Amino acid sequence: MEDVTDQDDQDLRELGPELRKIAVEIARETAALALAVRDRVVGDRSVADMTTKSSATDVVTAGDRECEALVRERLAVLRPDDAVLGEEEGGATSARPGQVRWVVDPIDGTVNYTHGLPWFSVSLGAEIDGRAVAGAVVEPVYGRVWSAAAGHGATLDDRPLRASALDRVEIAVVGTGLAYDPARRARQAALVARVAGSIGDVRRQGCASLDLCSVAAGWVDGFYEHGLKPWDWSAGALIAEEAGAVVRRPVTDAAPDAPDDGWGPEATFAAGPALAGPLAELLRSAGAREV
Repeated sequence: MEDVTDQDDQDLRELGPELRKIAVEIARETAALALAVRDRVVGDRSVADMTTKSSATDVVTAGDRECEALVRERLAVLRPDDAVLGEEEGGATSARPGQVRWVVDPIDGTVNYTHGLPWFSVSLGAEIDGRAVAGAVVEPVYGRVWSAAAGHGATLDDRPLRASALDRVEIAVVGTGLAYDPARRARQAALVARVAGSIGDVRRQGCASLDLCSVAAGWVDGFYEHGLKPWDWSAGALIAEEAGAVVRRPVTDAAPDAPDDGWGPEATFAAGPALAGPLAELLRSAGAREV
């Protein structure tokens, strides 16, 4: 957002906690619904319950659609004047100046969800004029609630979060993800291979919102991925940022004219403050731009 004033910041800080509370409430309710339909989806993976979107490995289930419908229904009651962008139903690619826009991933980590793995979430982010204001990420299986409001910090089940203080790339644990598109996935795998010998270890969990939350908790020291959509990182990036991590969001979403920083426009990056510079430089020098 251009020409931000102190009053703008104050207004966002005051609204953030209210939107955070709503995000947590709706995400918890939606997480319960996701669990209620999980057995059916995981049990037979039938054609009736599961289709694909961008590729054969990009799965959308009845659970995704039912969960997003619930989120939209609840927001229509609690925040009827807000805009909504959801992974399944689309919606507001932009909003009026000053209008709250919710960015919704009803089930992040759908492939994990359909295969019975526990690493998936419900993610709700709220933004105003392209600036993150509040967010919540709820894990249906474990019941963990991650949340943040701009200027008010980030928590896991009401406990304050702090990103890793590690400053040594060679022992850092770094999360990443692989795209659904086979060609991009091959480029991503090649990048992992080029940096694997220079870092401590790699984690690939298959749920970007929780990868970003893991940075916030210091469970991993850094995370990067190319090709994520706004609903993948909207809430998680704010949670990581409010926990003290250095966060780089995709350039094309909010700042299409931003100068080239060597990442390529579609990169998401988060790392503890001491590690962010050297890890980013390692990834750039290994060819992150080409992914």
